[in-house]
Amino acid sequence: MTDQLKRAISAAKTAQDNDPQAEATRIASSSAGDQTFDMSESSYKTSHTAIRKARRFAMQGLYEWLVTDRRFDIDGKLGWKANAPHDIAARTRATNAMHTVHIGYYHEMMRDIPEQIETLDALISQHLDRDINKLDTVEHAILLIGAYELQNRFEIPYKVILDEAMKLNNHFGATDAHKLINAVLDRMAVELRVIEIEADTKANLRTSQKAAAKQAEVQTVDTPETTDVDAAETNSNNQPTASNKPRISANNASVKRNSASKASANISEFKANKKDADAKSQD
Repeated sequence: MTDQLKRAISAAKTAQDNDPQAEATRIASSSAGDQTFDMSESSYKTSHTAIRKARRFAMQGLYEWLVTDRRFDIDGKLGWKANAPHDIAARTRATNAMHTVHIGYYHEMMRDIPEQIETLDALISQHLDRDINKLDTVEHAILLIGAYELQNRFEIPYKVILDEAMKLNNHFGATDAHKLINAVLDRMAVELRVIEIEADTKANLRTSQKAAAKQAEVQTVDTPETTDVDAAETNSNNQPTASNKPRISANNASVKRNSASKASANISEFKANKKDADAKSQD
């Protein structure tokens, strides 16, 4: 870390320590009854990691709201309502180091999801095999975030939303809860992201067709072609020699050889015939 950066960090901390009134004013404004949040910060993070952290804080805030004010509202105990979403958000901001969190997106979810709770619960209930009030509260909060993003945040791909829901469950939920969350959000994506699902299906089909064509091409290259020379060699191995005469082995016992006595008699006869022919020619 450079000296210049150290001095900047030190100056920022000093300014924050010397100006507690500004922080108190910001928290008070966040706790107002009209649920207006201080969205003027220009220094909060907007990276994918910061958005992921915003989801985590929102999941915890929604969990707290579901087990307090939301439950009291459902049970008709309106007099007990004293933990509104904007109060939870303000308290979270005051008690946590959130300099790496996308504060704007966190406040948006803490404001909009409670406001749209009836609509979001109706969407979730369509794909549940039980009453939504029977859901585990952690699962309910995760499904609310997923349903909100599928319905309102079209710039976020549905696969990313499903993956982020799985990460939230891995961090906060039960071991087997991912099966329910994935099934519900996947069916909801088919309903809310029709164009995106169709485009993704076509892209996967094109990819599989290209892979199949490439595999067929590789198999064609690997298979040797039969040439005329190869055919001639094959025929020569399967057919007799050009003379069409069978070869005779030197050890073939069926071949008859002339005996030595018969050969001598033939020589004597040849000499006698030649002698007679010479005598006649002299006469």
